[in-house]
Amino acid sequence: MDPFLSFRVEQEEELEEVAGRLLRAFPHVRIFLLYGELGAGKTTLVKAFCRLLGVPDMVGSPTYSLINEYRRRDGEAVFHFDLYRLKGVAEMYDLGYEDYFFSGAYCFVEWPERMESLLAFRYCRVEIEEQAGVRIIRANLAGPGGLREHARPGGTD
Repeated sequence: MDPFLSFRVEQEEELEEVAGRLLRAFPHVRIFLLYGELGAGKTTLVKAFCRLLGVPDMVGSPTYSLINEYRRRDGEAVFHFDLYRLKGVAEMYDLGYEDYFFSGAYCFVEWPERMESLLAFRYCRVEIEEQAGVRIIRANLAGPGGLREHARPGGTD
């Protein structure tokens, strides 16, 4: 059975606990792809991740710029992508996505379905679904070597 983590979130404040559990469950993963409809809470979850990672800055959606860079208190970079307005995969190459995704820094990507043909790396897949005011969040390790070689979240590289 594939390793899925599942959470039921009734209040926005609970997202920080979810973010913490995901960071602990997948300690070697630096790329988190967030799937969900508009308004599902993807950006709010990224804000929770950033708070836990020690980003002191205001975190907002990079809808028009496609990417925001934040700095943690320790100086390490955190990248936040919002690909909703991505015009095509070529635009990811223009952004130099490889420099971000293979930097070892945390990368949080909203609307990753816009770049699925480029998913040739391990990542945590986070799906957010809203059902009657409750968020259902499911996460698993995915990508090459993801579900088969590293079947337990948090496995070593």
